[in-house]
Amino acid sequence: MSSQPVTFLGRARELIGTPEAAAVDRGVRRFNEMRLAGSAEYAVMEAMRDRVRAIRLHSLRNLDKLLDRFADQVIEAGGRVHFARDADEANQIVAQILRDTGSRRVVKSKSMVSEEIELNPYLISRGFSVTETDLGEFIVQLADDVPSHIIAPVLHKTAAQIGKLFARKLGVEETADPTKLNQIARDHLREIFLAADAGISGVNLGVAETGSIVTVTNEGNARLCTTAPRVHIALMGMERIVARWEDAAATLEVLARSATGQHLSVYTNVVTGPRRSDDPDGPEQVHVVIIDNGRSDILGSDIAEILACIRCGACLNICPVFREVGGHGYGTVYSGPVGSVVTPGLHGMNPWWELPYASTLCGACEEVCPVRIQIPSMLLKLRERAASEGRLPGWLEKGMSRYRTTATDPVKWASAKKWLYRLSGLVSMGGYIRRVPGPGRGWTRFRDLRRPAKQSFSDWMRDRDGA
Repeated sequence: MSSQPVTFLGRARELIGTPEAAAVDRGVRRFNEMRLAGSAEYAVMEAMRDRVRAIRLHSLRNLDKLLDRFADQVIEAGGRVHFARDADEANQIVAQILRDTGSRRVVKSKSMVSEEIELNPYLISRGFSVTETDLGEFIVQLADDVPSHIIAPVLHKTAAQIGKLFARKLGVEETADPTKLNQIARDHLREIFLAADAGISGVNLGVAETGSIVTVTNEGNARLCTTAPRVHIALMGMERIVARWEDAAATLEVLARSATGQHLSVYTNVVTGPRRSDDPDGPEQVHVVIIDNGRSDILGSDIAEILACIRCGACLNICPVFREVGGHGYGTVYSGPVGSVVTPGLHGMNPWWELPYASTLCGACEEVCPVRIQIPSMLLKLRERAASEGRLPGWLEKGMSRYRTTATDPVKWASAKKWLYRLSGLVSMGGYIRRVPGPGRGWTRFRDLRRPAKQSFSDWMRDRDGA
């Protein structure tokens, strides 16, 4: 990814029309079909969305109290809690836990926050062996790639590509059969699980009333990561908290249906402290690392609601921009509409000012969001922030200023329409504009634009009413 252009537009130009982008489009279409089917058979889905929205907003309003209670309950259950201000501190905490417990071999289940803080390269550079065990993340790690989707890391890859990768990296016979590919990965990972000293997981939800950690998967790898090794380290973004088990249950229902259309994910794993003396399995130590890394800044801003996200991926699947460029086009861990808000919120507008513009503002993301997060309005707020900070290119800022002056003056607007029609005649053929020079060329790279009509609709209506 480091070799890709640094701007969203640069990355998008390289990705649009590629086999990877086509694979993403096929994948998100399937996700959308599953979501629609799962929601249609769930009569109370809309009421549950309202309930989960209220739950998540309540959690954000009471975050300090809930985190304190959660930490107290984790400790009471025998676990240990660590608070990290930023990525560096979080990585240092994890590395120190591994050193203190003599853990060198680490297995990981899927964790977006670990991607966010770049934990893997940090640990590997310090001599730890780190293996991803989620199938998609395992493939990404083998390919030295990065995930392209919140819930489907290798949405951009085909089975044939994965088969070639396994043959090259694992020394197995090449195949494009998904069942055989799954079995190859299981066979390879089984021994790694059994030899691991520590397991690192993400946290879908932290339940304050009991200090419990909830993870959901469709593969079961999180259960092995959190029970087979003697040390379990859970990485939790500080917003991933709910007050009660009733809140967790409601959230998990809409999470699964919005992500894949399932009633519930195949595995819902709950960890409440380390193993007791009469437990048949489980870790000897449980550490929860609660990570801020910019979330406090978001919480105190006008985009605080984005922290209510439950990471279902529905907004990515429905977004027309994401479907064309895929997750890699965004150049960051969090992609799609939610990522276009989260990333500038966590890391600032520089260099992420473009991401709020990676949207048509069609509103589909808000329509499908199980928490009804008002993503389009937050994208507009971030666009305002980008403009006020002087992030926009000069040609765009001047162009929008002139457009505003013209569009708010009826005389200038009428004159501009006439000139636009005349000028379009110089670059059109057969009623279509096939190529536009300058910044407008992006509009005609993949499509032809119809030449503006000689008479606008409003003029036609005025003439008709006056006739």
